[in-house]
Amino acid sequence: MRRERGSGLITYPIGVSGETIVLTDQIVDHFKKHRQHRPWRREAGGQLFAHFRAGEILVKEATGPRPTDRRGRAYYKPDRRAERREILDRFKSGLHYVGDWHTHPSELPEPSWTDVRNINECFAKSHHELNGFILVIVGTAPAPCGLRVSIHDGVSDFVLKSHEDSVGSAEVQPPRVGLLRR
Repeated sequence: MRRERGSGLITYPIGVSGETIVLTDQIVDHFKKHRQHRPWRREAGGQLFAHFRAGEILVKEATGPRPTDRRGRAYYKPDRRAERREILDRFKSGLHYVGDWHTHPSELPEPSWTDVRNINECFAKSHHELNGFILVIVGTAPAPCGLRVSIHDGVSDFVLKSHEDSVGSAEVQPPRVGLLRR
């Protein structure tokens, strides 16, 4: 198993679009802080906010968990009212909502049917200028292999591999389009 990244960025190329999702150490540290290493640790989650620049989706902030979220060992239900406030507040400061994150108590996490339904429903019901939303599920393994990063366009789930994880690994189905509308 690989060791945790200590410095730098984790990047996820998005298919043929030329775009890249960039997770800073600050974001990865936030995820690491909430991993479910112990049986009593509850799922945690929140939203992802980014700046867009020259084909880069630079994830600058991960919110949550909030005291008003409902959390257990195998479930996470965010406070939707608080999420709407976060989106409006971050947008005023130039950050764009790009998706959600939450933890799972497994080493290499996979989304549940509910996870996929929720992010697809969020994409379909939201007012935005994106081709998809990001879903990051944080497992107990160190990043990047313990992160499952995917794009959801309301119908499909496109799994992304970090540059580091892509070396020598099997090819995954790349998204047909990038995250940003052109």
